[in-house]
Amino acid sequence: MAKALAARLNLDYLDTGAMYRAVAFAAIQKQIRPSEIEEITEIAKSLDLELTEESCVVNGVDATTEIRGPEVTSLVSQVATMPEVRIEMVKRQRAWAETRNGGVMEGRDIGSVVFPDAMLKIYLTASEEVRAARRAAEVKEGDVATVAADIERRDAVDTQRAASPLVEAEDAIVVDTSEMTIEQAVEYVVGLMP
Repeated sequence: MAKALAARLNLDYLDTGAMYRAVAFAAIQKQIRPSEIEEITEIAKSLDLELTEESCVVNGVDATTEIRGPEVTSLVSQVATMPEVRIEMVKRQRAWAETRNGGVMEGRDIGSVVFPDAMLKIYLTASEEVRAARRAAEVKEGDVATVAADIERRDAVDTQRAASPLVEAEDAIVVDTSEMTIEQAVEYVVGLMP
């Protein structure tokens, strides 16, 4: 939905979750365990990342498919709990927006941490069943029940982490897309633009 919104508004789009997935991918490539926090922090700081709507290149390796795979998915929440990794990714996210004079960003702490003064903050949600079905269709692997369990685990970790937990920003507008198509959600959000 965020990609479609960016296209509709002729703005650049950034999936910030892909940034954390890129760090997890790089850690896996270097066989670094989740307990090796200093090493993962160094990976985040030195990461050569080329991220577009269509691709993700990590340290010169096309990781577009791999960052959505089960191995990265199982590690990304642990990586995202690391405060120094979050600090580095937030710096990069702010720099991305500054060089573009804004854009559409998708992520779990954009409105609450990265850009608390953003022009428009949307907190997208949907029922657990709908989220699981959509994710299973997106990643094209795993059954809906397995995907639902992974989403539930990630949500629990992300809402309980000390650094930049997943919370609804106080001034965010909650948009429940359970009964909406992508096009309907985009139209609704466009109607909220100041």
